Amino acid sequence: MQVEHHPLSIEFPEFKEQIHALKLSDQHFAKLFDAYSEADKAVNRAENGQDNLGDAELEDLKKERVMLKDELYELLKAAA
Repeated sequence: MQVEHHPLSIEFPEFKEQIHALKLSDQHFAKLFDAYSEADKAVNRAENGQDNLGDAELEDLKKERVMLKDELYELLKAAA
């Protein structure tokens, strides 16, 4: 079964324009966005069997992705 990515533009469609604007104008947001994207890709690769991670490693990666997503969401709400 193919597991899908969770890009922010799909997770938060109501903030699509803010995501684009903040990536260009806010260095901190852009850094967090890149870290989130990398974590999401790593989770996706592991869940689809492309990378072999232990359960604990995958769980830690998922937790990191959630923390980044929460922080990005707070920044998006503040900018709206």
